[in-house]
Amino acid sequence: MTPEKIAHCLQERLGVIVSATTIRRLLAELEYSLKGNRKTLSAGSHPDRDKQFGIIEHFRQQFSVAGDPIISVDTKKKELIGLFKNQGRVWCREAKKVKDHDFRSEALGIAAPYGIYDVGLNSGVIVVGKSADTPEFAVNSIATWWLYHGSHQYPNSKRLLVLADSGGSNGARPRAFKKFLKERIADEYGLEVTVCHYPAGASKWNPIEHRMFSEISKNWAGHPLESFETLLNFVRDTRTVTGLRIEAYFDEREYEKGIKVSDKKFKRPHITKNDELSNWNYTITPTQIPKVEFPNSLVETQQESLETSGEWIEAYRECSAISESAIPSM
Repeated sequence: MTPEKIAHCLQERLGVIVSATTIRRLLAELEYSLKGNRKTLSAGSHPDRDKQFGIIEHFRQQFSVAGDPIISVDTKKKELIGLFKNQGRVWCREAKKVKDHDFRSEALGIAAPYGIYDVGLNSGVIVVGKSADTPEFAVNSIATWWLYHGSHQYPNSKRLLVLADSGGSNGARPRAFKKFLKERIADEYGLEVTVCHYPAGASKWNPIEHRMFSEISKNWAGHPLESFETLLNFVRDTRTVTGLRIEAYFDEREYEKGIKVSDKKFKRPHITKNDELSNWNYTITPTQIPKVEFPNSLVETQQESLETSGEWIEAYRECSAISESAIPSM
């Protein structure tokens, strides 16, 4: 209720004539002021929250000591592609004119940026999809990171630790996420994939949130994302003083929503649940280790030194051309 309305009520109900200015002064003398709602009432945290953080830290130390990759994954907020307002301000002589309403029907598309952040190397990958954010899209994005980056950075690793939220496309409950991890990461590349989910309401502790997503948001703040290419360029140009580097890929494939995995199709023998908090911690093992050779492995079979090996030089060129490659079809 405003001072004007209070003055009106006093006059109408009590016959007291007073101005809104006087009402403001009296309210200030009574130590009243305008205040907004404060989000302080908590629904409470999960009883196993602290225990799960301890389990995650245990796995992180184990993989870090062994030199195996640890990735933090999540989907960033979806973005309208087009001449729409983007929160933030930029230094300029004249403000950029954008649409006065954010109608989805006027957008060129809706971008779903899925991120993979390498905790150990402080580097990441964003795969921008134009379709639905599904478990299949999430796993394909992880596969893109491994194919173009992880396999070259960790040529001898046979294990992968994935840190994810407990909800969304890479949540703890969807069977499809586990199924696609099994088929397209574990079986395809012979990796043993350990997944640890953060408890509900604890997603802000997922490293990708404050180490990568926040930096991307600051980089494109105030700039309309007029095209998918504009978005990809802003992601690639994101830098920090700590050395963060991010590569971006565009996934044009269409993904089907609501894929259900029946008991018959969901094969559990290759999913080993952790002894504690098994719904949040599990390991997916490959059915068989495929014979996959990455360019880096060429150096192990050569008798020549690295400086004179022609195949090593060719492998280096392939690695250098990674960012120019198209996204792999799954």
